[in-house]
Amino acid sequence: MLGLRWIIFYFYRRFQYRKYLMNLPLKSMRVIVAIVLVLFLFVPKVGTEQVSGLAGTYLPAHLRIDNTLLKGEMFDGADKAVESFLKTWDIKGASIAVAKNGKLLYARGFGYASVPDSLPVEPYHRFRVASVSKLVTAVAVMKLQEQGRLSVTEKVFGAGAILDDTLFANPKDTRVYDITVGHLLSHEAGWSQRYGDQMFMPEVIARSLDVPMPVDLKTIIRFALSKNLHFAPGTGQSYSNLGYSILGLVIEEASGMDYETFCQKEILEPLGIYDMAIGHNLPADALPLEVSYYEVENATPKPSIYGTGEMVMASRGGNDIETLGAAGGWVATAPDLMRLLLAIDGFDLPRDILAPESIEFMTDVYNGYAPVGWRATLPNGTWWRTGSFSGTTAMLKRMPDGIAWVVLMNSSSWNGPELTTEIDQMMYKFLQRVNQWPETDLFSYSAPVALRF
Repeated sequence: MLGLRWIIFYFYRRFQYRKYLMNLPLKSMRVIVAIVLVLFLFVPKVGTEQVSGLAGTYLPAHLRIDNTLLKGEMFDGADKAVESFLKTWDIKGASIAVAKNGKLLYARGFGYASVPDSLPVEPYHRFRVASVSKLVTAVAVMKLQEQGRLSVTEKVFGAGAILDDTLFANPKDTRVYDITVGHLLSHEAGWSQRYGDQMFMPEVIARSLDVPMPVDLKTIIRFALSKNLHFAPGTGQSYSNLGYSILGLVIEEASGMDYETFCQKEILEPLGIYDMAIGHNLPADALPLEVSYYEVENATPKPSIYGTGEMVMASRGGNDIETLGAAGGWVATAPDLMRLLLAIDGFDLPRDILAPESIEFMTDVYNGYAPVGWRATLPNGTWWRTGSFSGTTAMLKRMPDGIAWVVLMNSSSWNGPELTTEIDQMMYKFLQRVNQWPETDLFSYSAPVALRF
């Protein structure tokens, strides 16, 4: 019955139901009216949920996965492990999803999406995911390779290369012409963070190139190309946000679409993921259902990336999330990230969105490239991806026994990226305290269509 409610809601949202009904034959109209009467007069009500931040907007319950779906005492012990962790590390809010054998069996929010409003986190709340975004980007590159639209062995810069752009035509170090797509994927392109992360130094770049702030991605690349590489492409490895941001441009050139749209249309929406998008820098521009972000106490403000001279928190205009894009700009829910994880985990169910050869390329540590997109892929089948910057901590993990989990947090801690090690230990305790898993796949409660606001 709930599926029929979805169908009616779908027509209401997307086809302006009055015009639709007016064009139907009288007999069809009578059938629809009868269905509506049965549903809303005789079917037990499932309630409504109010969407915070959207005044006056109400949706039928369980079009989105929410906290009411987990009932009983099955997860009481596991939940206590999470609650203790949040208290210890002063985490304001978190969203956790756990799957087993391809089914989403746990999804719950903890703490607050907005502390001043005392707004509890729900599984449908969206969080910045920082470098977990690199996994999305790597999947997009592999999809394009499967479609024959690029190859990981293709050159990125120079005449006839993917980014054959006059802006990049005169690099200081001609070894730039040897950089391939595979080098960018595996952090082997030749850049390091020896003198700072190029994606987080807009003032330096603006002064160096005498351009106004904010600086866009192509300007950042021009700055990087005006310096020598730190090693020859393919001869070393150094974590590079710049490299993955460049991959965003590679994807755009190969696909003929902007990066975000390609990922949504070719990767996410085919999986039923509609709530992932590139985030924005300022709280005023937050996406619907996006949480607020909290930094450590006494965090040092930064100059606004907009060049106003104002000192702001890094999570509120001090970091350029929008320009980071393919390297760290995505905003997502925990259940949606779980959908993506399960579609690239190499297990039979659910069906993967990539060919086995692509998944092997991303994860086989002996092929000279992997881990690709992932932070680490162990030979025993344990893969994980982490992400963190001011106000954000995220981690997802795939385990060889068929269990996978996603943890998203709207806070950072004093130990920065090392918090993900503590998250891993927390989830170990969580799983140890689950004696029995439910049968219901929570994915069955999420809407099969995009909800437009």
